[in-house]
Amino acid sequence: MPAKNALKTYNENSYYHLYNRGVNKGLIFLDDQDYKTFLSYLKFYLSPVNLRGESLKLPPTRQLKNYHDKIRLLAYCLIPNHFHLIVWQKSFDGINFFMRSLATKYVRYFNSKYKRIGPVFQGVYKAVLVEGEEQLIYLSKYIHRNPLEILPTRTLLVDYKYSSYGNYLGMFNQAWIYKDDILGLFSQTDPRNSYEAFVAKTDERDLPTIKSVVLEEV
Repeated sequence: MPAKNALKTYNENSYYHLYNRGVNKGLIFLDDQDYKTFLSYLKFYLSPVNLRGESLKLPPTRQLKNYHDKIRLLAYCLIPNHFHLIVWQKSFDGINFFMRSLATKYVRYFNSKYKRIGPVFQGVYKAVLVEGEEQLIYLSKYIHRNPLEILPTRTLLVDYKYSSYGNYLGMFNQAWIYKDDILGLFSQTDPRNSYEAFVAKTDERDLPTIKSVVLEEV
């Protein structure tokens, strides 16, 4: 029987939660370079072609594919043994080609660096269609809070370096992150109704809603 959320029928102009973990729940990010390399691939595949720098010096046959006009990345979080992405796709097959390129590129890097062979990820990535604004914002909250399980005591969530959360708080700006789709649903002037306040909230009524949008434990 196929793994849950492994069989994918995609819709055009739709949001999806994409995630995967290391094979046998092993680590897929062992050091800072690994995280930065994965993020550099996201940036490269999702940035406009004219902003991809050195690749333009390569002949067309050697240039990597680009998905800027097919995929928007709203949020991400990288954890030592898994990752989460929220994306919007324009065409029904955009995610499939994008994730195939991303995984292939990272597996080659990882296996070369650590002198290993074989799979890095636990099978094919999982994909869940996001149905409605409530699911979208609670999913982003779940993803941006994911580092809490590994952060040292008294470390702030915004200090985690491998998450898109800082984009949402104006701490930095990654041009390939489309945060306005979610930020536009929150107040920009009232701190009590801001996205930051929403993510920080953890009362008993809130937690079941977060769990309900995550259909499989990573």
